[in-house]
Amino acid sequence: MNYQETTQWMFTQLPMYQTQGASAYKEDLTNILLLSDHLGKPEKKLLCIHVAGTNGKGSTSHMLASILQEAGYKVGLYTSPHLKDFRERIKINGKEISEDFVCDFVKKHKTYFMKNDFSFFEMSVGLAFDYFVKQKVDIAIIEVGMGGRLDATNIITPLISVITNIGRDHTQFLGNTISQIAFEKAGIIKPDIPIVIGEYSDESKVVFLSSAKENSSLIYFASDLISQNFPSDLIGNYQVQNKKTVIQTIAILNLQNKFHVGLDHLKDGLLNVVKNTNLKGRWQQLNEFPKVICDTAHNKHGLEIVLNQIQENAFTTLHIVLGVVNDKDLDEILPLFPKNAIYYFCKPNIFRGLDATILQQKATGYRLTGEVYNSVSEAYNSAFDRAAKTDFIYIGGSTFVVAEII
Repeated sequence: MNYQETTQWMFTQLPMYQTQGASAYKEDLTNILLLSDHLGKPEKKLLCIHVAGTNGKGSTSHMLASILQEAGYKVGLYTSPHLKDFRERIKINGKEISEDFVCDFVKKHKTYFMKNDFSFFEMSVGLAFDYFVKQKVDIAIIEVGMGGRLDATNIITPLISVITNIGRDHTQFLGNTISQIAFEKAGIIKPDIPIVIGEYSDESKVVFLSSAKENSSLIYFASDLISQNFPSDLIGNYQVQNKKTVIQTIAILNLQNKFHVGLDHLKDGLLNVVKNTNLKGRWQQLNEFPKVICDTAHNKHGLEIVLNQIQENAFTTLHIVLGVVNDKDLDEILPLFPKNAIYYFCKPNIFRGLDATILQQKATGYRLTGEVYNSVSEAYNSAFDRAAKTDFIYIGGSTFVVAEII
């Protein structure tokens, strides 16, 4: 199989949460441990930083990778989901894994994958670990897919564990309360491994302190310890807290004496995240007049910050291209959106996409008005054609909506 055939097989033959939702979720680590044994336990041969959290874990992971690259290290980066190409998930120093490596890996292990009914995510994690070992990276930044305790990435023993923040998302899997969700995220805390917490509430802090104590792990609350706010090319307001988390993590890494990251490396790494790692979709500007911003924020915690940042801009009329997936709690996120905007409702082109007419009907109940469009691109093109140069266009609601535009 060529690369397109290989990835298509991965996407359609085995469960993939990105497109299928709940049916792809695995409730234990049995399969990934089985795959690890089959591959020779590659995760045991890696030095890692493990990053979990409701929001910001992708940005935080890319910042850490960029800083370590500036310090001269060969850095593996595993993140999810991808926007355009599967290979975005697995990079070394910003360069995506080769198509040939993906094809060869799947061809070699395909029979084993099918025999054991591995999920798309489990295969991807195994591929990333195998690739990073064979390419002899100095360190790998590993982003949790969802939750933490039962996530396939949670077979690593990292140098540092990181939890960016806790918010309500994926509640059908992680729980309906902050305490329940924090418990799942805290599942990445390992015995004697330091843990960095980016943001916390009284409810989540209790859970983190309890887990850290149980594991004899030193715990650092970055928002309390870090006051610096170095500039970055990631300019979303939510990056202020992510930068604090990153700075605290680098400080701990330096204390461990396995890596050395100077202040200049840290500053240059933060300034060159996009250049070094090719991160996309975080308060990304696509046009100046009218100003067009896309952002992958898709839950209450993330959308609140992004929508507030929109209001910090001067504009005549606000246009919002909006699409979501079908398991999104609309009653939680729709009240956040401004009523004095023109809406362009659309469905992301995936199995899980919510029909745009249903979204429009639900939005109308919150006095959000606009037309339905047959595709994300049609919605965006209509918004762009209608917008004056002094207007503002925001594209979001789902990672998949952003993916179709950039």
